[in-house]
Amino acid sequence: MNCPFCGESEDKVIDSRLSKGGNEIRRRRECLECGRRFTTYERIEEIPLMIIKKDGRREEFNREKVRAGIQKACEKLDISMNTIESFLEDLERDLRETGEKEIPSPQVGEKVMHMLHDLHDIAYVRFASVYREFKDVNDFVSELKSLLSEQKR
Repeated sequence: MNCPFCGESEDKVIDSRLSKGGNEIRRRRECLECGRRFTTYERIEEIPLMIIKKDGRREEFNREKVRAGIQKACEKLDISMNTIESFLEDLERDLRETGEKEIPSPQVGEKVMHMLHDLHDIAYVRFASVYREFKDVNDFVSELKSLLSEQKR
């Protein structure tokens, strides 16, 4: 690390501590040449998670886009914003833990539906109706029958 004052590369770390969010380390350093102190931050370099859309386009994973869909599915249900945030964190962590840099959008949609199924049946059916593009009431009935048969097991 070069000193911002004199450009010397030799320094010593005086203090290290985690930032408030725990996502980075704040280090106080002292230049061995001029004796002045400065602060550096160290954080994990995140590789962008790319989503391969149905038409072949690639776009960066957009947490806000997923949040909007989940919020719509959870609208007027007793599901807190903290629960939705936790849901999003779990989803993103699961996607990153696959180790893949590019994930097909159907895989993401199925993962969201699986997680919503565990969270709330109504939210699941709402999301599924949009994601699977239900065409008529028969699609809803079919999905509900499937849901009811799972609950009987």
